[in-house]
Amino acid sequence: MLANALAPILALAPLALAQKPSKDGSDALFQKGEIHELRLVLSAEAEQSLRDAPRTYAPFELWVDGKRFANGGGVKLKGAAGSFRSWDEKPGLTIKLDKFDGKTLFHGLEKFHLNNAAQDESYLSEWLGSEVFRAAGYPATRVSHARVFLNDRDAGLYVLKEGFDRRFLARWFSDTDGNFYDGGFCQDVGEPLELDSGKGVEDRSDLAALANACRESDMVKRWGALEPVLDIPQFVRFMALEELLGHWDGYTINSNNYRLYFLPGGKARFLPHGMDSVVSDAYASTLDMPSSMLSGSVMKRPEWRKLYRKELKDLLPRLEPKALVRKLEPVQQRVEAALKKMNGEIAALQRERYRELVERIGERYRFLQEEVSAPEPKPLVFKIGAPVTLTGWRTHSEVDDARVDSEVDDGVDWYVIECGPSGRCIAGFRKGVLLTRGKYKLTTTVRTEGVEPLVEEGAPSQGVAVRISGAAATNSLQGSATRELAFEFEVAEETGDIELVLELRATAGRVRLRQDSLKLVRLGEK
Repeated sequence: MLANALAPILALAPLALAQKPSKDGSDALFQKGEIHELRLVLSAEAEQSLRDAPRTYAPFELWVDGKRFANGGGVKLKGAAGSFRSWDEKPGLTIKLDKFDGKTLFHGLEKFHLNNAAQDESYLSEWLGSEVFRAAGYPATRVSHARVFLNDRDAGLYVLKEGFDRRFLARWFSDTDGNFYDGGFCQDVGEPLELDSGKGVEDRSDLAALANACRESDMVKRWGALEPVLDIPQFVRFMALEELLGHWDGYTINSNNYRLYFLPGGKARFLPHGMDSVVSDAYASTLDMPSSMLSGSVMKRPEWRKLYRKELKDLLPRLEPKALVRKLEPVQQRVEAALKKMNGEIAALQRERYRELVERIGERYRFLQEEVSAPEPKPLVFKIGAPVTLTGWRTHSEVDDARVDSEVDDGVDWYVIECGPSGRCIAGFRKGVLLTRGKYKLTTTVRTEGVEPLVEEGAPSQGVAVRISGAAATNSLQGSATRELAFEFEVAEETGDIELVLELRATAGRVRLRQDSLKLVRLGEK
């Protein structure tokens, strides 16, 4: 019965959405890619306001290419743990030209972002992610570049990205009155997401319906509850594009960097965001089970999983290296030329990062050519009480100055996590494992050195801890010591894709984890 109900979905690939040509002149900005000089002129009071309350808009006057362009706009700082910079550094900026009764648009844009590229020295990742999504007929914001001055201070080159607003929605959807939510920082749909716009339900029952469906323990009932509230074919395409791009910091993998639009009286559509680290790992698997609420729920239904595997194959040509690099090269030339005018060394560094990106695109494509046809992953096989040593852990960091590495000491291999100068470390190692129903224990030997725990409300751990994604640690370490850490958990489903986590949440210190001590054991029933 279930297969018959899904037959119409499986018979057709998800239809691409049609982006409407802009009537406001904004297409020209992004198609030509002209790098304008933008000068933000602020009073001393407005500058201080952005130091004291960086997320609150402050008034400014915009000058473009040396000419006064617009007044009445507002600017605020943007960015999360890895990319946020203060006003006196190189801040990421959100511009809203009508915030204080401004009337003038910039190339048809009322709202746009100036990203500081703190996590992307190539300045090209956002453009690349946007191009792949939009070429596949999936809604994504357009990307260009700009040179930015903050009063008389040259802040350098920025990635210019159009904002998520009604103008953006109108190019992709016939009705812009639906509720439009900001996914925030590492917030899944069960969290109180910020409502950016919309005339839909005021009680957030649209969000609640998505979250409650995922909390249903009976999987058949869960899938039945999802179908009326989530556009399944479009969401499967969204997941496939994120995974093909290796967008590790997006919704599918990390419950982060996304927008959510509810069509009036219709279903939810996910939109990509924050793609400044795509294709950073050429060998990131597309077959691991994701941990976000909706992605995990959809991937567990065999028919939807089959549709996802089909999308991977159908969309893979979008990453064909020669065709993709032909599109990327003119953007690179403009970026490098703009940087040469500012600093020859930075331009040379950017050129090298571009070469590395091109190499990773090729490596990624070759890896995916094999993986899209690979058989489904099989669960690990355990004997009760017999530990299995786990290898192949991947690095993960929510800050950009932590050291996450490996080293050898007296013939012993260690994983190393160390706080950086910022004094805020949330970093470590992760590994996905496919497990059958049962109880398990993860253990490792750790050596801490001067660890001072980072205490944040709602955080799943403090200091050094081991756990699984989505669960809080049951014990942790701080200070300086050598001992074993363990975490017990249960897989309630017939087969569960579990993400194991080794992490340091601290303001100072370092930890080493002995690699041959990282073991997982299946526990017998008590």
